[in-house]
Amino acid sequence: MMTGAKSVCASHHGALDPQRRTAWPLETSPHPMQLTISPDNPLEWIALRANMVPVPLLHAQIMPVISKAVLEAADKGVFDAVAEGHITTDAIAQHCKLNPKATGELLGLLTALDYFEYHDGRFTLTRMARKWTLKHEPESVYGMMLFNNRVMWPWLDKLGTYLETGEGIHYHDHLNPEQWNYYQQAMVAASGSEAKEFGRRAPVPKALRREQRTQMLDIGGSHGQHSVALCKRYAGLASTIIDLPAAIEQAAPLLARLGMGDRVRHVPGNALTDDFGEAQYDLVLMSSLAHHFTPDQNRDVARRVAQALKPGGIYIVNEFIRPETGASPELVGSSTDLFYGLTSTAGNYSIAEIQSWQRDADLRTGKVVTYRTMPGRAMVIGAKP
Repeated sequence: MMTGAKSVCASHHGALDPQRRTAWPLETSPHPMQLTISPDNPLEWIALRANMVPVPLLHAQIMPVISKAVLEAADKGVFDAVAEGHITTDAIAQHCKLNPKATGELLGLLTALDYFEYHDGRFTLTRMARKWTLKHEPESVYGMMLFNNRVMWPWLDKLGTYLETGEGIHYHDHLNPEQWNYYQQAMVAASGSEAKEFGRRAPVPKALRREQRTQMLDIGGSHGQHSVALCKRYAGLASTIIDLPAAIEQAAPLLARLGMGDRVRHVPGNALTDDFGEAQYDLVLMSSLAHHFTPDQNRDVARRVAQALKPGGIYIVNEFIRPETGASPELVGSSTDLFYGLTSTAGNYSIAEIQSWQRDADLRTGKVVTYRTMPGRAMVIGAKP
């Protein structure tokens, strides 16, 4: 009961923060996607309602096995093997140099999770698996799965220590060149679909909409997917990506293959210490970086961004959002909050906290754009008067 593919599924709840009032409209779905345990039939629904289902047992026993199985399948090349025509258990095991019995157990679980379909002794990839797991598919999350399996997974052993001390791992300080490469590949994988939506929906200043020549600063943008998405949409836009030298070393080839030439370029630097200049930029983006900084550091970045913006310029903080206390549950924002607390410096912030940094920098706040393709994530907008 409730241990198959439907045990963890998409469901819907209320808005992240129904009490928030903004000067600009909140662009969001009224029913953000959630991951929940859902019943397959009326009897299971009754059992859930009557608190007869040991939900913590599913969390403690089933879900860790599911996560590790998916990561190992990607790492061992199982998904690509099936795509290449190795479609029986023995053929997959032989191609991937795995034990046939263990491979059969793995394939059974992945079939229950809707990665494979099984007919007459043969496995085929589902539409979902073909798009998201294959190494060379444009929107594949393979890079993230490889990073999580080879680099991130051991970090979870330190969660107990983090809960006792509050001291995170600060992983950016300890990655070796190989791990930096895995990290950059993971960031590309994590950002692929989001960057496309960012390019379509990100608010931009009037000068950009009028196709005038405009300048963008992408703080910590490494792989450049967000900058590229906007530059492809607006011919007059050029973007400068500032990032740590070690990040640029691994990210430069990833940016180069996007073919944007001099319109999107890297500049080595440090978001915590660099002067961004004065009235130089029409648009500044800081994506997936605020959760690495303390509140005071984020407030200081916002101050320097405001100084660097031209009048009418826009500052976008693109982040996973920690739900407000008492708001509807949001599993992605809450889980990444704990994860970033463990692995970095701070964790996620609420929309109200992000807006407070922008207001302290004398930016006008209000507009929040929540992603349709990425639950728990939003663009928080500040504008220079």
